[in-house]
Amino acid sequence: MTVPEPTPGEVVQATLHHTACTLDCPDSCSLEVEVRDGRVDKVRAAPPDLAHPLTSGFICSKVGRISRHLYGEDRLLHPARRTGPKGDGAFERISWEEALDLIVSRMTEARTAFGGESVLPVSYGGSNGLMTQDTADAILFRRFGASALARNVCAAPSTAAALGLYGKMAGVALEDYEHASLAIVWGANPSSTGIHLVPILRTMQARGGKLVVVDPRRTPLAKKADLHLQPRPGTDLCLALALHRELFRRGGADLDFLAEHATGVEELRRRAEPWTFARAAEATGIPEADIARCHEWYSASSPAVIRCGWGVERNRNGGSAVAAILALPAVAGKFQVRAGGYTMSNGSAFRDVGRREPSPGTRIVNMNHMGRVLTDPDAIQGPPIKVLFVYNANPLATLPNQELVRRGLAREDLFVVVFDQVLTDTARYADLVLPATTFLEHHDLAMGYGAMVLHATKPVAPAVGEARSNNHVFGELADRLGLLRHDDPRSDAEWRQTVLGRERSRRLSDDGWVTPRTGRRPIQFVDAFPYTRDRKVHLCPPSLDAEASQGLYAFHAAAGAERYPLTLISPSVPQTVSSTFGQLRPGQVPLEMHPRDAAARGLDTGDKPRVRVFNDYGEVRCRLRLNPDLKPGVTLLPKGAWFRSTESDNNACALAPDTLTDVGAGACFNDARVQVEALAD
Repeated sequence: MTVPEPTPGEVVQATLHHTACTLDCPDSCSLEVEVRDGRVDKVRAAPPDLAHPLTSGFICSKVGRISRHLYGEDRLLHPARRTGPKGDGAFERISWEEALDLIVSRMTEARTAFGGESVLPVSYGGSNGLMTQDTADAILFRRFGASALARNVCAAPSTAAALGLYGKMAGVALEDYEHASLAIVWGANPSSTGIHLVPILRTMQARGGKLVVVDPRRTPLAKKADLHLQPRPGTDLCLALALHRELFRRGGADLDFLAEHATGVEELRRRAEPWTFARAAEATGIPEADIARCHEWYSASSPAVIRCGWGVERNRNGGSAVAAILALPAVAGKFQVRAGGYTMSNGSAFRDVGRREPSPGTRIVNMNHMGRVLTDPDAIQGPPIKVLFVYNANPLATLPNQELVRRGLAREDLFVVVFDQVLTDTARYADLVLPATTFLEHHDLAMGYGAMVLHATKPVAPAVGEARSNNHVFGELADRLGLLRHDDPRSDAEWRQTVLGRERSRRLSDDGWVTPRTGRRPIQFVDAFPYTRDRKVHLCPPSLDAEASQGLYAFHAAAGAERYPLTLISPSVPQTVSSTFGQLRPGQVPLEMHPRDAAARGLDTGDKPRVRVFNDYGEVRCRLRLNPDLKPGVTLLPKGAWFRSTESDNNACALAPDTLTDVGAGACFNDARVQVEALAD
């Protein structure tokens, strides 16, 4: 499916275009794209006069090399129907007319025989803008009466915690971190995702500010930190509660602020009380002296800011851990000054944008349980899933309990549609594949969730092959099924106005990008306030407390350590955005392990020995790489690897449990307990 290149010797005209990146990254970079003869040639940062200030100057290498994704051999060029066994990736070309007729026919048949809930759309829109998720697709599936999907594979626990404590409150602008006296980067690795924060933190340190990094790895940023805390995965909650305990006990709590602006103060104090520095050190594996130093710096510093990332949530204690971290600036009184407070997702600053198609009240399927739902009739109430429509996602490569997901996709009685840009691992199990446009080939709205900016994006090059946009395809399907109404948006311009509102849409047309109503650099509790019902911080929200099985802030120790003594983590890496661009990674990905753990297993000899990493969910066979920057007891396989990147045609998700977090029903990837042993060469 390789896209043809220009004929050698022909004249190639170059043009410059300006747009923005929608990929799943906090920064939402302003881009300048050089197009030669209708093909994207070079992508770089937009010039300062056209760029959002945070992203002016440089962009990540992933997007800089995106032409390999647009025109590579894996790009889908036309609709195609399966001709061989599921998983083989054998397809024959058909027309769009045939493809759309087939989808309508299979969806209608399923609804007639089993009801609308037998159709399940599967998507996760992290790399999509506001016009390519929950717009025309919502009209189609909600009005059809399909099962709804809980998109809980990422950000569900952190979103629940942030909403419970603060509502949709904008965080500290990343640009303001340079003014902090102390910055704590907790469970985030901006060297891989959100790279524009890195030079800002360097500027902060050059001005005398201190940097603390909390991560089980010595990431590039951790190596530059003034203090690096390496907790065992799943124990961030213990560290945060220990900091709370000492803030209350040693006079670091701002009782006047709490009395005016918070509820649940005494309950949080009570629940933190058992967590002495000594107990937290035992649970986390962090030296007690380092925990004490972190407390001392945080208590004494102003402005002090916490950048809370999503690595914190990926375990059984994830929701409570995020809540405890986000509660720290309230307890310590770090708000009301520039660069004081916290940042998680600044997408909440744009709480007044978006379109909401009313829910028909159909059943909700947690995407983390997709393997169960597709293979066990007793896993859900109601009809079995007979049609699966996958878009904006690669579930086989990204969901837990991977082998169960694979078994479900392989069902011959399940009609699978995959609408994607490239032939993903999931697409190889499809009955029908549809070619989708990339963000450089369609109109969209790119909203930063680190950068407080909303861009209008536009196609800068013709769509490759017969690729079509989401709104085009879902609008056409809704029309064929008789679901469109006379007042529904149809054109890109109509959708943009519907999503943004008339005034903001006009401003966006004039300026190219807009900031939230709080401004580009709000100060928490000066320009931005909690969006809770009483406009206060809820330090122990009743709804979250009721959801957690033993109450919010209850710590659950890891299970299975006797049989599987190592913890496997699967963090983001610079080469991919989740699984996007995974097809471009050369060679195999190695399992990374601390030399001490390798020596204990006789794996510290030879050049990248072959190993088997396994647990009750499955096994992955790959090469081993020693990594002294990991915490002993922790192993690593990168997030988003495609099946071609291991010997066993799978990835870290084959070892991830499909258990759920304490709050938010999110994924517990970092609860994967494993063992590793050698394989013969």
